[in-house]
Amino acid sequence: MAKTELLGLITATLARNLDIAQRAAQTAYETATHEENVAENKYDTLGLEASYLATGQARRTEEIRQALLKYQGLALRDYDAAVGIQVGALIDLENTRGERQQVFLGPDAAGLTLTLDGTVVTVITPLAPLGMALLGKFAGDEVSVRIGNSLQHSEILRVS
Repeated sequence: MAKTELLGLITATLARNLDIAQRAAQTAYETATHEENVAENKYDTLGLEASYLATGQARRTEEIRQALLKYQGLALRDYDAAVGIQVGALIDLENTRGERQQVFLGPDAAGLTLTLDGTVVTVITPLAPLGMALLGKFAGDEVSVRIGNSLQHSEILRVS
């Protein structure tokens, strides 16, 4: 799988999510400011609730916009075996149960799951426990991540 194709898919997904979030924020704003939603007494909270929703939608829109900008400015580099895993790496992992996972170490948009050419790729960031564990590692290395009360071990099969 080409990282450039994956980057294109990430930016297209974020752009689509941004459009949806902007429309939702606009709808929430219009609801919050509509004249029929002006409180008639202290128990009438529809307008207040709508303003909270509008604020949250605006915040989410800005988060997506910032993530999109980071990906639009991301310069993909080939994996450098002398440096190890860095942001922009596509990593194949296998856990102790033989389950394989492919992750892309990106600058933002953690948790975004994409399918490209039938392969599921999950975006993680260096702020995530797995992202932190992978930074600077190499193909063949093992990483361990504590999730809740358990320690999960994975082997790095391939890095591109």
